[in-house]
Parts: sequence; structure tokens; C-alpha cells
Amino acid sequence: QVQLVESGGGLVQAGGSLRLSCATSGRTFSRYGMGWFRQAPGKEREIVAAISWSGLATYYADSVKGRFTISRDNAKNTVSLQMNNLKPEDSAVYHCAVAKFPGGMGYYTRQYDYDYWGQGTQVSVSS
Repeated sequence: QVQLVESGGGLVQAGGSLRLSCATSGRTFSRYGMGWFRQAPGKEREIVAAISWSGLATYYADSVKGRFTISRDNAKNTVSLQMNNLKPEDSAVYHCAVAKFPGGMGYYTRQYDYDYWGQGTQVSVSS
């Protein structure tokens, strides 16, 4: 059974930083692309960042580019999201997800390409 557990969320002031982590189990993590998504109240879930299985290819939504960094440690089966210079509009529940299919050269940006999701961790940024 595949499990993903996020941690690291919390309340921070605008301009502050948080580091989210996602621990995975039940799948050969190192062979699958990973993604971070977020969903704010009343809004649709959106892609934040994605990373290929090798870690060599990454994607960032325009809204977080230059502020967020996605990384992975295949030896520890974890994927992280370093979030700097946080803004109130970054407030949301953040979910990590694992891609449906192993291998490939790149990352995945569509929710459809992921089949397992974590329960989410709340990030709240005050102005």
C-alpha cells in the first residue's frame, strides 16, 4: 500500500519561510516523478512544483518561481518543498503526490498523471 505523509506546514508571517517534507512508502520511490499541489478554500487544486524521478528535471508554477525549491532524496524516500518569501496568497493545503508511471525523462504537471496523494499539510501566511 502506497502512503504519503506530509509535514512542515504551519503559520508564518509574510516574507517568512517553511520547508515541507513528504515521506513515502509502498512504492519504489526512486523510480517515480513527484509533485506538490495546493488547494486554497474555494479554489481548485493547482500544481506548485514537480520533479522527475532522477531529480534532474523540475517544474515550478509561475506564481512560485524563484521562491520555492523542490528536491528529493531517493535514499530516504522523501521529497521536499522549500518555500521562501512566502506571501498571503500562498496560504493553502499542500499535498504531495506520486506519479502513476515509473521512469520517463521529465516531470508531470497534470493531476491526472498522479495516482496517490498525501492528506495534506496546512500553510497559512499572515500579512
